[in-house]
Amino acid sequence: MLKFSDLALDPRVLQAVIDTGYETPTPIQEQAIPFALEGRDVLGIAQTGTGKTASFTLPMITRLGRGRARARMPRSLVLCPTRELAAQVAENFDTYAKHTKLTKALLIGGVSFGEQDKLIDRGVDVLIATPGRLLDHFERGKLLLTGVEIMVVDEADRMLDMGFIPDIERIFQLTPFSRQTLFFSATMAPEIERITNTFLTNPARVQVERQNSASTTIEQALIQFTPTRRDRSFTEKRAVLRSLIKGEGESCTNAIIFCNRKMDVDVVAKSLKAHGFNAAPIHGDLEQSQRMKTLDAFRDGSLHLLVASDVAARGLDIPAVSHVFNFDVPSHPEDYVHRIGRTGRAGRLGKAYTIAVPNDDKYLSAIESLVKLPIPRGVVPEGALTGLDESSSDKPRESRGEPRGKSRDRDRNRKPKRDETATPASMEPIAQPVIVDVVAEAPAPATPRREERRSDRRDDAPAREERRSDAPPREDRRSDRRDDAPPSRDRRDDRRDDRRDGGRDRRDHSVVGMGDHVPDFILRSFKITAVTADDTEDEPATGTDG
Repeated sequence: MLKFSDLALDPRVLQAVIDTGYETPTPIQEQAIPFALEGRDVLGIAQTGTGKTASFTLPMITRLGRGRARARMPRSLVLCPTRELAAQVAENFDTYAKHTKLTKALLIGGVSFGEQDKLIDRGVDVLIATPGRLLDHFERGKLLLTGVEIMVVDEADRMLDMGFIPDIERIFQLTPFSRQTLFFSATMAPEIERITNTFLTNPARVQVERQNSASTTIEQALIQFTPTRRDRSFTEKRAVLRSLIKGEGESCTNAIIFCNRKMDVDVVAKSLKAHGFNAAPIHGDLEQSQRMKTLDAFRDGSLHLLVASDVAARGLDIPAVSHVFNFDVPSHPEDYVHRIGRTGRAGRLGKAYTIAVPNDDKYLSAIESLVKLPIPRGVVPEGALTGLDESSSDKPRESRGEPRGKSRDRDRNRKPKRDETATPASMEPIAQPVIVDVVAEAPAPATPRREERRSDRRDDAPAREERRSDAPPREDRRSDRRDDAPPSRDRRDDRRDDRRDGGRDRRDHSVVGMGDHVPDFILRSFKITAVTADDTEDEPATGTDG
């Protein structure tokens, strides 16, 4: 049997491998490392969990042992689709290069540019980055890729799914043509084939077992059920998930639960914690520090259940994961292979459960067509769907006493239903109009100023007493007021005439300088006399005062 000592690795690298406890390489390492040490381009296709990271890390450290890095010009470049995978590659580099003097830099989002610029300025041998952050540094003029000797693209098919292919092509064009290129992935899409044909030169194709296959150390099970109601599907899937976890008992030492959407990751994690499980979410919308803290807690065993999106489905090396639960059936069949590959790693046994509803049939067909094998069917745990809380938020609004629809205002503005037993409008008697006499009261007199009113009130107090004693009753005064008051139309006409007469004088502003101020010479009249032929031409016309 071939051992690492037979692969012509650097003695310092070999010692680091022995320190980790590994002696025998995996099939992908056994085939890929010799070609990489020769300097050839390598296209490696192997299922996840077979050791692809060491397949390019070990020969890269060996080849970089000779030489020295220059400022802002890394000697090698490793591209990863996610921050977590890039951080994991950096950890592998630290493990296998601990006996060498090689330096590295990790360029990922969520970290300040200043710290990363300091590392690049000192010069690094290995640059591990995500495509977006790498191009950010290049566009800022902080990085040159003309000194790259070895370029690695890890999880190339995931790059395709995340839309990084244009960035990958641009990065290839920024690196020297004489570089060595290593491609590693669990699946190989046609678009990846096109890139390899464009940028790889006579690559050594290394394919371990059948492409798009799952490890034989993983026990798979498909749990299918039909929800009682369509709007109860999400609630009942959570109940089935809890029953599956409880059914595994102590054999479930830790588990990763995959959801398709980030918002579902948060909801499922919150639901599990509410039912007493030790769970935490991880997805792309969380801060990088929080994501790394959660992963560290899961690795050291302080976290039991990791609820994740597909950000954790690719390349995360957590060897002791006992179970994987697909809360949602992945929409891309390749993701199924990557998800269940988080368990059963390094020869260990693992279990993978997938929860499905009737709407997932088309995705299941695509997965079984990809792996060329049917997924074994399981049964819903007994009692999983009984005793569910009917007050769940997944219930329809009518059962919670709320109107149906997006808001109550819509129902409030809705027209009432017609009463079929009511008499038609055409048969109802027409109501006679009611004539009401409206008597206009006289306008109240203008209110005097406060001081005048107070003085008048004090001076006229005796007179008011006399008038009050001689005044007729209140009803008589009202009738007199109504009889003496002019009609309202007449009063409106009077006010309109007053505005026409007096308002014009107030609004018009005469022009100063005319009228009384007309100069005298303008008021004088002149008489023009005819000029005869006998008159001289120089005699002017005369005028007299009129």
